[in-house]
Amino acid sequence: MNEKQVHKFVNRYLEATECSILEKSPNHFTVKLSPLADRELTNRPYYWSFVDRVGAEPETMTYLFVTDKNKYDAAEEMKKEAAAQQDAAVNAQDAAADAALGRSLGFMHGSLSAPARVPREDLYFGARKLDMLFEAAKVKGSFVYLFQEPDKRSSNPFASTPYTAWLGVNMRVEFACDRKREEIHSYGISLATGQCVENFYDRLLTYKLSPRLPANIHITKNGLSFNKALGIVEQALERKLRSYDYSWAEDASARLAEELERISGYYEPLIRNGPVENKPAIEEQFTQRQSEILWQYEPRVTASAINCGIFHLEGID
Repeated sequence: MNEKQVHKFVNRYLEATECSILEKSPNHFTVKLSPLADRELTNRPYYWSFVDRVGAEPETMTYLFVTDKNKYDAAEEMKKEAAAQQDAAVNAQDAAADAALGRSLGFMHGSLSAPARVPREDLYFGARKLDMLFEAAKVKGSFVYLFQEPDKRSSNPFASTPYTAWLGVNMRVEFACDRKREEIHSYGISLATGQCVENFYDRLLTYKLSPRLPANIHITKNGLSFNKALGIVEQALERKLRSYDYSWAEDASARLAEELERISGYYEPLIRNGPVENKPAIEEQFTQRQSEILWQYEPRVTASAINCGIFHLEGID
């Protein structure tokens, strides 16, 4: 994950959690966190338990998130050099003015107020704070509820566009033995008609989606329950998997048989000919090794849902 990808992800997270971006560049964000983001990123459980208990107005933290350390530091160094040159140009005038005020009014203190410290976090792939953003996005993004934004608004304020609710599910399929392979399958099921389409995520990428209900639309009545729609997804995925070539599983089963035969050839003579007092320990070790070999080599196919959502899309499908 490069700097641009990190920057794009952080920007989307800040917008999704409604943080106040005070300053930004292609290399950084200065941001006042929203209450939601503050809870997820600052690890202040005692503070938030106090806020929840007494109903106080929360004071969230302000952060400097740097997404490209080298470019940001170089830009800041150039700013400091420019500021130093500007300060040098007016130093003589300021010194003369201070001397005149000192002669007239005596010694004067400067401002006693110190600028608030804004903690800095360098965000790069592997950074602790970026991992916290990933985890927060994973938890909050496991289910979404979004609406397609219309391309253009109708000139008739009384017109209403029909929208259909779709259940979108991203499934992970894992083919495992002593080797592993994964596939991602995205399905969309119309809750109005029961139509099931593959590559639903690719279709969603062509739309602009929003959590807010657009004006002048109405949602068609659902004809399917969520459980029925999930059943359709499972059936569609099962039909797809049945068409696959499973010669890899046969090869894995052959390797499994060879490994079981090999360890049997080692342990069975020990159990048969060894001291009686050692047999329970050897048998236990033999059983454990068999379990390990089965877990490693036995072919299996598992499917699990990564995330899902309800998407209200224009039209009746």
